[in-house]
Amino acid sequence: MQKAIRKWWILVLSSILWSGLHSIANAQAPVALKGYDPVAYFTEGKPVKGSPGNSADFDDARYFFSSVKNKSAFVADPEKYVPQFAGLCSGGMTKGMKAESNPEVWAVVGGKLYLFSSLKARESVQSSPENIARAHKNWSNLK
Repeated sequence: MQKAIRKWWILVLSSILWSGLHSIANAQAPVALKGYDPVAYFTEGKPVKGSPGNSADFDDARYFFSSVKNKSAFVADPEKYVPQFAGLCSGGMTKGMKAESNPEVWAVVGGKLYLFSSLKARESVQSSPENIARAHKNWSNLK
């Protein structure tokens, strides 16, 4: 009887362990830019929704693309297209704060993509050239 109980426990524990490992192995990276295509900001000059079926992972995030061409461009040079500050609000970053951004409020400055939480935040950052430098300095301390 004890052997049967022991075997049962071994099966239960093995099943739980396997289930947990399987979940970890199949965990997906979080979706970046709320599903918007990072390349489209540069090529189309506007935010465009991407497709989950057309995605690539980079730097612990999953990016969706609106075309195979955009995905190929991203895979070839992801640093060129990823948003600064891991997609957080650039306005918040000037103040040393991590704040969620709105992918529909953005700017490309110096060939880099910056996102903002609001139009007011974008105007504030763009009003003074040193704000971008301040945001980068704060980011290096916060990341």
